[in-house]
Amino acid sequence: MRGVFGIDPGWGITPVRVVMALVFVGAGYTKMSVGMPAVTASFGKYAIPFPWIAAPVIAVLELVGGLFLLAGYGTRILGLLFICEFAVTTFWVKFRLMGWQDGRLDLMILAGALLLVVAGPGRAALDHQRRAF
Repeated sequence: MRGVFGIDPGWGITPVRVVMALVFVGAGYTKMSVGMPAVTASFGKYAIPFPWIAAPVIAVLELVGGLFLLAGYGTRILGLLFICEFAVTTFWVKFRLMGWQDGRLDLMILAGALLLVVAGPGRAALDHQRRAF
């Protein structure tokens, strides 16, 4: 199927996935670098339930999941996991405690994760290559 200008719409999804992946890898790396005690304390401050479990799970999801997302592997499953994460960060943390201004980017990431679940990884992805065979 061809979109505007004869370009496959799957190519439009690819940069969204790649940029999201880079954001997640950076965020996960930062969480790992500052250490789990600091991340756990931060999660506790925002009233995230079970912060001693949530902090390492989210750090690994962002770092490792971001690397998989960069390659386009497991995109829809990762999209679902990131929807769960960013539903919490957007509505429970940002909008509830800080307001619209601070929650806009989280809402955009939530929308990007939804796009990946619905539309898939885009053309340049390992997930797409597996389907081709």
